[in-house]
Amino acid sequence: MPSSSRRLPPLNGLRVFEVVSRHLNFRLAAEEIGVTQGAVAQLIRGLEAELGMKLFQRRPQGLEPTEAGQQYAAKIRRAFELIAEATRELRAEPQRLTISVTPSLASRWLIPRLTDFTAAHPTIDLRIVATDRLSNFETDDVDLAIRLGQPPFGPGLNAELLHAQTIVAIGSPLLVEKLGAPGDPRNFARYPLLHDAHDFWPAFLGFAFPAGAPTSAQNVRFNQTSLAVEAAIAGQGLALASLFLVADDIASGRLARILPAELPVDAGFHIVTPRKPRHPGPVEEVCRWLAEAAAGHRAVRSARRPSSRSDAALA
Repeated sequence: MPSSSRRLPPLNGLRVFEVVSRHLNFRLAAEEIGVTQGAVAQLIRGLEAELGMKLFQRRPQGLEPTEAGQQYAAKIRRAFELIAEATRELRAEPQRLTISVTPSLASRWLIPRLTDFTAAHPTIDLRIVATDRLSNFETDDVDLAIRLGQPPFGPGLNAELLHAQTIVAIGSPLLVEKLGAPGDPRNFARYPLLHDAHDFWPAFLGFAFPAGAPTSAQNVRFNQTSLAVEAAIAGQGLALASLFLVADDIASGRLARILPAELPVDAGFHIVTPRKPRHPGPVEEVCRWLAEAAAGHRAVRSARRPSSRSDAALA
């Protein structure tokens, strides 16, 4: 049997005492704990009876801790903080993974799907690093990357194709309504062309207009595809982008396919991981989710693809 000196007061009474010692008010303490004011007062009286001393003086203006109650409250508060810290250390902390992606892929495809990922994988915290710079898995503390290109990406790395890249021409439906169908070379010449760092327009125009590419009235240049896409959504001109990145915008009506031509590109989006990752289990889960999200993206796009014209703006 434990000695009487090690017998502890009831835990509920100690918890209520700690809260009351902070508020010095039974009503506020009751609101924080979620019980009645009478229950708080009863627990304090029981604790004082258990200890054989007064912890608070009841004054007309409110509660005032006794000297013993003030000293006891400080030590009980530290005890509860130790219990909370021990509990936090006992529970499994979320696994933190860093994924490096290009800014355009991050903003147009990955970020809109992160809610689905966090719901399916609550124990994995993703840190997204959006950069066009090639990441070093060792020095940059990166666990996996999505890169546009062709494997191999480097020694000691695995690469899995996430999605092939097909370049399409896009524009705001409102701009098409204003300037006319871009399939007519006379109308096309009225549209500003929005360029990005990939500069696919010369190859695309030769592919879309084999009889002779029309000349645009104006050219605007951006260093990132996502900026050109945003400018296209705002009605500032026509842009080129991977269908993988703008399919959501087309489905929502923010953008329209303005020409039927599709320019295939050898470089695709790949999931790149070290052959010996630091956290193999979570990395495998993230890679599987990315592949499933891309597969679902392809399925939805195929189901929505019309049998003839891809969009009314092609007329």
